[in-house]
Amino acid sequence: MTWWERMLSSLLEWLLTIFRPRPAQPSSVPMPTSGSSLDEPARVLNRNVLMLVFDPVVDAETGVRLSQSEHWQRVESLVGGFMDDILRSSAGLVRYQIAERININAFPQLRDGYRYTAPSYLPVLHGTAPPHTPPEADYTAILSEYNILARVAAGRIDEVWIFAFPHAGFYESVMGGPGAFWCNGPPLSNSGASRRRFVIMGFSYERGAGEMLESYCHRVESIMLQTFRGSTADGNLWERFTRYEKRAPGSAACGTVHFAPNSLREYEWDNPEPVQSECYDWLQNFPAFRGDVRAVNARDWGGGEIRSHHTWWLSHLPHVAGRTHGVHNNWWQYVADPNRVPP
Repeated sequence: MTWWERMLSSLLEWLLTIFRPRPAQPSSVPMPTSGSSLDEPARVLNRNVLMLVFDPVVDAETGVRLSQSEHWQRVESLVGGFMDDILRSSAGLVRYQIAERININAFPQLRDGYRYTAPSYLPVLHGTAPPHTPPEADYTAILSEYNILARVAAGRIDEVWIFAFPHAGFYESVMGGPGAFWCNGPPLSNSGASRRRFVIMGFSYERGAGEMLESYCHRVESIMLQTFRGSTADGNLWERFTRYEKRAPGSAACGTVHFAPNSLREYEWDNPEPVQSECYDWLQNFPAFRGDVRAVNARDWGGGEIRSHHTWWLSHLPHVAGRTHGVHNNWWQYVADPNRVPP
């Protein structure tokens, strides 16, 4: 090679070092993989509750309250059992505590301003007079009277539990706050001052802990439906979780609140006929399903007893670390805190 050829070769080599694309440097931030991960922890949620108990005096001479007059449940017993059920069903991830209890010696105001009195209510309760219409309670009045929006905004409470009685006009659950959505009842209007979403549960001390769980389970259904609203096909794990044999033959999973895996009609939690279901796969292996399909029937969820079925169903909700298709594998974080549901 001549001197000129060697100089030309060196010049070309130098030019290549300048214009050759540089290799990509490794990033310190891992790239997302379809919104899935295994390391994001399943967080424990401590939730503070404001409890409003409407239990008016119905006999002024004796001071007897409605719950005593009708020999209904003690609120303390209902609340204790309910919170224990949620704690166990969520594998310890949801821990409710009563931040404040307010006992109210009055009937709640209804949407048109009407209030029952003991003389007008007891005939309705006993079926000798028709109930007032419209029947809905005035949630706006309750939000104002008990300063609920400010309490939520300040972080003093996370949700509200109202205990009342038949014809009191409360939904099983409703949601308020910015971006509130259907939660087994219409979202509360004019509630954005709370600065956070919050749920108001409507319970009845005429009923038992099983019915409290039913109200909560319908809350679960509404919130998880919203959480997965943008998911389709295999990405909609909520749709898969709620399959039962009648609706999805051969693909039963955990069913819904009203339909166990083998139910043929609503509330049929006592059907002895076995069906093949992947409910154990959900309980033990989610999200890495292993094809664990077994024959199940009413014995698996308590033989037809409402409380047993609902705690069984709730305990199958995913409650582990990580995300799948962008949704956390701990579904309880959405159920207990709707602010975590994407807008």
